Amino acid sequence: MQIKIDVDRSYFVFIDELEKIYFDTKVVILTNDTVAKLHLDNLLHKIHAKEVFVISIKDGEKYKNLQTIEEILNQMFQYKLDRKSLLISFGGGVISDMGGFVASIYQRGIDFINIPTTLLACVDASVGGKTGINNKFGKNLIGSFYQPKAVYCQSEYLKTLSSRELAAGMAEFIKMAVIFDGKILDFIENLDENDFLNSNNSEQNINQIIQESVRLKAMVVSKDEKESGLRMLLNYGHTFAHVIENQTKYKKYLHGEAVAIGMHMANTLALNLGLLDAQVCQRVKKILNKFNLPVFYKILDVEKFYEAFFLDKKTHHEKINFILPCGLGKACIKNDIAKKDIIRTLEEFL
Repeated sequence: MQIKIDVDRSYFVFIDELEKIYFDTKVVILTNDTVAKLHLDNLLHKIHAKEVFVISIKDGEKYKNLQTIEEILNQMFQYKLDRKSLLISFGGGVISDMGGFVASIYQRGIDFINIPTTLLACVDASVGGKTGINNKFGKNLIGSFYQPKAVYCQSEYLKTLSSRELAAGMAEFIKMAVIFDGKILDFIENLDENDFLNSNNSEQNINQIIQESVRLKAMVVSKDEKESGLRMLLNYGHTFAHVIENQTKYKKYLHGEAVAIGMHMANTLALNLGLLDAQVCQRVKKILNKFNLPVFYKILDVEKFYEAFFLDKKTHHEKINFILPCGLGKACIKNDIAKKDIIRTLEEFL
């Protein structure tokens, strides 16, 4: 199956269509040690190019920083890659974000493609052209908008995922359902979570989830590539999640887990503001619980947590832009919420 992402540099997302790819140039594959052990040999048999190089970095969000970027760039220069060379990001969301960023700055920009190996990367990180790395101030604060040349989502690479990784990917899918298409929640509620979390028995469901997610993302990105309005809605749950990830030094939660907590926090804020009714709030919480996703984070310092919001990329003129659900399939951007109302919600997580 193919889904077109209609932007200035349009491209296709191919779902289970990766057999062999031919390149008339040098290719470098960026991956991590975990993915390399599991899937690199398989991918190398599919790639045909003048020369193929592999750069494997340590696995984990904590390595998504400028130091690692410099190490990757140094290896690329040692391989004498030129402006016609191509980079393949082969891994999860961290690899996708870093690979795209490296491609955007190497000799002022080379082509890259994404081949995601996690459900989260398939449904979100690999599509849309957001790239970035973290620093001590927060998540993805350094980066660029840089679209890939193509994306290949292969269900075969998802079969080695743990139930925790699959659930983390499901969090991003639930996010899209809540803000764009409430009917998808019916599908999610009818999923057998035990079957789904056993990746060997859920290929059909996973493919449907990827297709629906990419369809929604394609619609959003085609209308708002650089996140000036509509695309901001995709950050539902992330304003809270990024603070949580930074405070826990990217060690305690997978990104999707932090997003799950962030969604519940955003829902609680929306409920307190009268934007969301309790029934919907409870329904989303129940769905998150169904996939063993966390919904509670114990805030140690409410004021410190509040101040961390101002480092978020969606903050403008010292006003925090919160993405809040306003019913199923609807969301709004609120930048006029009084501090006391935000603090009141945060105090529910003490």
